[in-house]
Amino acid sequence: MIEVSVVVPVKNEADNILPLVSEVAAALAGKAEFEVVYVDDGSDDATPARLAEAAKSFPFFRSVRHRASCGQSQAVATGVRHARGLLIATLDGDGQNDPADLPAMLERWRSLADRDRVMISGWRAKRQDNGLRRLSSKVANGVRSGMLKDDAPDSGSGIKLLPRALFLDLPRFDHMHRFMAALVKRAGGRVEWIKVNHRPRERGVSKYGLWNRLGVGIVDLIGVMWLMRRARNPVVDE
Repeated sequence: MIEVSVVVPVKNEADNILPLVSEVAAALAGKAEFEVVYVDDGSDDATPARLAEAAKSFPFFRSVRHRASCGQSQAVATGVRHARGLLIATLDGDGQNDPADLPAMLERWRSLADRDRVMISGWRAKRQDNGLRRLSSKVANGVRSGMLKDDAPDSGSGIKLLPRALFLDLPRFDHMHRFMAALVKRAGGRVEWIKVNHRPRERGVSKYGLWNRLGVGIVDLIGVMWLMRRARNPVVDE
């Protein structure tokens, strides 16, 4: 039985695919039964060819493709729907998340009595980004935490581990990946944070900047506040 499905959304990350899959294999071999599910979000570079190479080289590897780009959150959701594991581990496809952090996150989850409703999320305490991105992230985290009361020190971290069933309980919308802590709390779950390694981007070009995050972030924040206020989690006697 597959315990962990590692879901990786990518768009135009051809040079990062094979190195990252190799790192995932090294990190989880002997630690868990796992698979890796890549979702190609409409790439127009050599990403499809590299995914085909990975499928030939790694028996645990699968990939699916969006015909047109639908965004990171939808790519993650597609990967979760195609996953076969009890748990979902997410990684950004740019190589900045370190797969070597996954075993510690997995052991933490296994040790919890209430693990069926817990997400383990990475906290990039020492981010390897430029000053502008670190500043914008700090401001965004402060505003989100203050308004949503989700106590999230790093809402933008791409490395997470949670039960597949819990993910499927969450409302899905564009950019939901930035609000996972709040959405898990809304669903009656909780989040534990583990400090993780964060690495500089070595290959490829970032798809995000300050301005293409800011406008949608404000709209999304208002929407998530609306969802939080209308959450109901009944206790059912059977």
